[in-house]
Amino acid sequence: QVQLVESGGGLVQAGDSLRLSCKASGSIYKITALGWYRQAPGKQRELVATAANDGSTDLADSVKGRFAISRDYAEYTVFLQMNTLKPEDTAVYYCHAATRFQGLPYDFWGQGTQVTVSS
Repeated sequence: QVQLVESGGGLVQAGDSLRLSCKASGSIYKITALGWYRQAPGKQRELVATAANDGSTDLADSVKGRFAISRDYAEYTVFLQMNTLKPEDTAVYYCHAATRFQGLPYDFWGQGTQVTVSS
């Protein structure tokens, strides 16, 4: 089991910045990647950004140039720096851990943190 605790959400105005943090604990040796997803009301959960153990990262096209993902590998913490926020970024942001155990993939999720961007 992997536990994920998020922090950093809130209410901001368009153009502002926020930084989300997520710390993993538990069976952290199984983690292969940490990242962020988001879910807006009435929409499906979507990938925002992910950072693998090998240092590679992936960002959704909708946030490229505005968001950045980084990891503190020693502390098993992942950060999402969100700049130039837009109202369409409003969503619940979920921390995600991709793990592998005995060759099989398992996903773990945080409880989510609300990000609201007002126009």
